[in-house]
Amino acid sequence: MLRHSFRYEGKRYFIKASDPTDLAIKTALKKKALEEGTIVVTRNTTVSKWADEWLVTYKKGSVGESTYELYKTNLDKHIKPMIGTMKLKDVRPIHLQKLLNARIGHSRSHLVKIKQLLQQLFVRAKRNKLILDNPAEDLELPKASDGQRRSVTDKERQYILKVAETHKAGLWVKMMLYTGMRPGETATLQWKNVDLKKNVIKIDSARKAKTNEIGEPKSRAGFRKVPVPAILAEDLNKVKGLPFEYVFTQETTGKRHTKQSMYHLWKNFKREMNIAMGAKVYRNQVLKPYPVADDLIPYCLRHTYCTDLQAAGVPINVAKELMGHSSIEITSKIYTHYSDASFDNATDAINKFHAKKNPKTPVKKKLKSVHLPQKGTARVTG
Repeated sequence: MLRHSFRYEGKRYFIKASDPTDLAIKTALKKKALEEGTIVVTRNTTVSKWADEWLVTYKKGSVGESTYELYKTNLDKHIKPMIGTMKLKDVRPIHLQKLLNARIGHSRSHLVKIKQLLQQLFVRAKRNKLILDNPAEDLELPKASDGQRRSVTDKERQYILKVAETHKAGLWVKMMLYTGMRPGETATLQWKNVDLKKNVIKIDSARKAKTNEIGEPKSRAGFRKVPVPAILAEDLNKVKGLPFEYVFTQETTGKRHTKQSMYHLWKNFKREMNIAMGAKVYRNQVLKPYPVADDLIPYCLRHTYCTDLQAAGVPINVAKELMGHSSIEITSKIYTHYSDASFDNATDAINKFHAKKNPKTPVKKKLKSVHLPQKGTARVTG
């Protein structure tokens, strides 16, 4: 067996063949494929190389930019580290099942995405005759939570509002809590969309998922108007800018926020919440245990807005429009998590309904006893 190696763009490639002629042909073909930007795929191709080829060939240009980035992220973070170096022909169902099981603790939605990605990856490998059987065909989905976001607790709300009074992220945090805007929608909000005479915000743009570009809201339902509560309008009036200025900007650059800058802004806000709630600080580091829950994220504020709408007695069909949900089923998943306040409101509403439907029979005024007049008299008492 003869062996030859060469370098291309800093990487070394190895060629094997049984005789010099075959070795020369294989080397030439490999160099040509590299120069043309193509990947030579065989049964000995690794999962990592096949994943790169599959992503470019079957997904680039056929799915949206955010979806493409999600595929790439899941491949790079969750699939390649575990089976990327394996040859396609050596992958067995047990390898993929272990990969899925290693994701236990993540949401059901995440696990479903990984399972579907594995199935697509190996279906295409089989159709290209790179493998005889599809090892992803009968994968079992591990048990997982639905991963639903939650509302803030009463104690969390208390400290959120307390820290918001002095923190640089305070107005941004209040905006999400009092209007239900998505973080990506707040990133592109301009003052021209904030009408403080009518106390209304018009939402018509958002930061594209997985990117920092400006695009349309998440769905057509995302185009909407939301009321500005008086408690928020007062704060907005104090800092109102010019029409085409962004409402929320980075403190150091003055530019609109990116996904990364908002992440750090929220991280700093949670740090101050931890300190306000009693966490100890040593050499400027907040020490564990942290009083603030790990799962408290900006989306919890939006979720809280929806439950507040329910507690305030706003009909679910109206809440759907204010939230910008594409279907009422999405809103109903939040409305099912009713609070004590909404329970009390429901009790009062039921009592008022039955009082109206079943009014008490009015009590007739009783007359005092009437005595028959004695002979020669005409007296009535009462």
